[in-house]
Amino acid sequence: MSTSAPESREVVKLDLSAGSVQTVLVDGNPHIVLKPALEELGLAYSAQLRKLKSRSWATVSQTDTVAEDGRVREMAVVPVRTFLMLLATVNEHRVAEAHRKTLVAFQDETADAIEAYWTRGGAISERATDEQLDALEQQIEERRIRRALGLVQLIAAMDESVDPKWKRSRQLHHYAEAAGEIAQIAPEDRALLVETYLKDLGLSKDERRSVRSSLGRKLALAYEMQHGEKPKDSIGLVDGRERTVKSYTEADRPMFDKVWAEFYADRYPAQQRFGEAS
Repeated sequence: MSTSAPESREVVKLDLSAGSVQTVLVDGNPHIVLKPALEELGLAYSAQLRKLKSRSWATVSQTDTVAEDGRVREMAVVPVRTFLMLLATVNEHRVAEAHRKTLVAFQDETADAIEAYWTRGGAISERATDEQLDALEQQIEERRIRRALGLVQLIAAMDESVDPKWKRSRQLHHYAEAAGEIAQIAPEDRALLVETYLKDLGLSKDERRSVRSSLGRKLALAYEMQHGEKPKDSIGLVDGRERTVKSYTEADRPMFDKVWAEFYADRYPAQQRFGEAS
C-alpha cells in the first residue's frame, strides 16, 4: 500500500553498534528512510522497494524530508514494523560478509533505538565514551540550529494564502530558537488557535473534537463581519498533527469569548466557569 504525505519533516540519524539508520516522524509515528538503510545493508534499493510494494504487510510512503544540509527531498519511508518485517525476510548468510554485522545489529537494535529516541527523547548506547557523548552533544546542537533555520526557510516559501503576520511571528520564533534565545513577540501578536482556546476552557479531547469545526466556522464568519475580510491561513498542531487552520491572534480573543458565550456557554457551563476563573 502506498500513501502520500506532503509535509516536510526533519531526518534524525540514529547510530547503532555497527551502522546507522535515518528516521523521520510521519503523522506522529517514527518511520525509516528506506534508501540509506538498505544501502547500509548492501541491499539493492530498487529490488527491495518492489518487494515491499508487493507485500500485504508492508506500508511504503513518499514524503518530503529535511536532510542534514537543510534541503528538502522526497524519500520513500516505511513504518518501523514494515522495516523489521523486511529485515526478518533477509537471510544473514546470504548477505555479503562486509554487511553481515550491520544486518545483525539492525535486527537487534533498530526497534529499541527508534522507540527510545521518539518516545523517551533519546537513545544513548551504554558503550558510549566521553568523547562520543561530547560529539553527540555538539551534533544535537548543530541539528537544532539547522532545524530552526530550515523552518524559517520553509515558512518563507509558503504562498500568499498564509497570514503574513503569522509567518513573521513563526520566523522570529525560529530565528530566536537558532540563537538559543526567546523570541520577543508582542502578546497581541501571539497565535491563538481554536484548539488552544478550547483547551484553555478545559474541554476534554472528545468535547473539543465535537465543537471545534462549528466553532471555527462561526469564528471565521465573525472575523469577516468585524474586519471585512476572511481570516487567512496558518499552520497549527491539532490532535498531534500539523494542519492548515485559520489564523487568529490573542488580539482576537474577545471575539472568541463573544462567540463562545453566544453559542456554546450553556452547553458547557463547567468549562465556562473554568475559563472565567483562569
